[in-house]
Amino acid sequence: MKPINYITFLLFLFLGNHISAQEKDSISSNEKTQVSIKSGYWEKKPEFPDAVIYTRDNSGQVYIVHEGVEMWCDQAYVYTKDNFVKAYGSVKIAQGDSIQMLSKYGEYNGNTQFAFASGDVFFNDTKTTLRTDTLYFDRIKQQAFYRSGGTVKDSASTLTSRVGRYFAESKKYQFLSNVVIKNPKYTINSEQLDFYSESGVAYLYGKSTIVSETSTVYCERGYYNTRTDIGYFVKNSRVDYENRTMYGDSIYFDRNRSFASATNNIRMIDTLNNSYVRGHYAEVYREKDSVFITKRAVAITVRDNDSIYIHADTLRITGKPDNRILRGYYKARFFKRGLEGEEPTSGKCDSIYVNENTGITKLIRNPVLWSGENQITGDTIHLLRNIKTSELDTLKVFKNAFLIQKDSAGYNQVKGERLIGLFTNNELDTINIKKNAQVIYYSRNEKEELVGINTTKSSTIQMYLEAQQIVGIRFNTKVKGELTPPSQFPENARILPGFIWRGEERLLKVSDLFNGKPPPILPKIKGIPLPKDEGDFFNEDIDYELIIPEKSKLTPEHFKNKEGDAPLIKEETENKENNN
Repeated sequence: MKPINYITFLLFLFLGNHISAQEKDSISSNEKTQVSIKSGYWEKKPEFPDAVIYTRDNSGQVYIVHEGVEMWCDQAYVYTKDNFVKAYGSVKIAQGDSIQMLSKYGEYNGNTQFAFASGDVFFNDTKTTLRTDTLYFDRIKQQAFYRSGGTVKDSASTLTSRVGRYFAESKKYQFLSNVVIKNPKYTINSEQLDFYSESGVAYLYGKSTIVSETSTVYCERGYYNTRTDIGYFVKNSRVDYENRTMYGDSIYFDRNRSFASATNNIRMIDTLNNSYVRGHYAEVYREKDSVFITKRAVAITVRDNDSIYIHADTLRITGKPDNRILRGYYKARFFKRGLEGEEPTSGKCDSIYVNENTGITKLIRNPVLWSGENQITGDTIHLLRNIKTSELDTLKVFKNAFLIQKDSAGYNQVKGERLIGLFTNNELDTINIKKNAQVIYYSRNEKEELVGINTTKSSTIQMYLEAQQIVGIRFNTKVKGELTPPSQFPENARILPGFIWRGEERLLKVSDLFNGKPPPILPKIKGIPLPKDEGDFFNEDIDYELIIPEKSKLTPEHFKNKEGDAPLIKEETENKENNN
């Protein structure tokens, strides 16, 4: 430092301190603390009459402090009158141990405690780092803001957006416009996203997706922990797997366990098998190819413009797409509407088993099947479907087989150890009863007049049906049989042992799947609140022209809120929606 400049500087400090001491009592309470330069090579230049210029010396960079903030740089222009600093070269602004901001150029206004950085800006809050081209930092609000695009990194992910805002007190980033989170396992895209750097939690607002090799999550409001890979999604949420899509009012998602669960108004669509499942609670284990669904669960398969409905208290679907197996437990029921002109086919049992690959459906424990007007019961019932045509092919009833058909005068009945039925165009047209077969049949002439009641026993009986009505019976190895006039046939002998008519249980329409079952009690979905309205970053009601130093690179235009700076989704929007 030149001697003359050094003497001038000492005189300046002495007079400044002397005046300050004399006028101490007259200083107003709103007087701002001056920035303090702690080190640096000092000089004055004629071309900068209002500035004191400090340059780094052998001891290190220029060092400046002001009310808890520290600044380092290679060169600083200090405007004492405006309490303002312009910093150049390796600029660093630090607030305690919590925030650091590096850049090529920086400004700091001691009156407003407002900092500005540009050129390779690097912002660090101990848990995350932000890189951008231009950054504003309001120390009074404890908020930082950029609108020129930024990249945030934490231990797990990289986040990019065009507009971003940082809240130091809550350690929260608010990202707007084309928000992207990149992780080695997935990519998140969102219209608006709040990210908490301490926890790694991201709140998604607007149309958002989480895409990985094995799944895609979509929601319009959701929560995702980028460090634990656990998420919770509401509002139009769904999870897409390879051949399955799950919808629900709310979805819980655990990537590490390959697990997802959904609550209320569930739909699980299987695009490969042209089927879907609905209910009010579901669980999916992707690696096990397992789906569990309950609370009025129904599986629906569409074949040749016809639909097959299967309902049980609990449904479980397992296996790869080409070998899917459905199991229904407790109070299982199924219903096949049939094409135009066909009678519906339906059934009830305790448990049901369906193998898509083999085309077999098993009704297990206390089963009953209705094919048109025919009621069929037995210990176990199997229905076999033709894999190529998807039409019903064969019916098998094992042990205690019993077929009942209601007649205006009574009940036609056939029973035996085993029953095998054949279908044509999804209608039962041939029935074979084997071993200890018995028949009670109301015989009618061509005019449909009752001519007698046929009671026969045989080792094997074959019956022929048209339009689901018995039109002929053939007895093999006939043991005993007779045709008795109705008037001579005792009423108490008109049913076979084991006869149970369950016609009142027959399913005639889809809604009958739930007969006798109360509607489920659905839990209240815990929503995700919309983001708090933090207000605009720039307060346009303040006349910035009066507080922006003349030598600043910033202009009043920089302090105006622009379209896209503020979040589209916030508390006020939700309140308006609720009011509407």
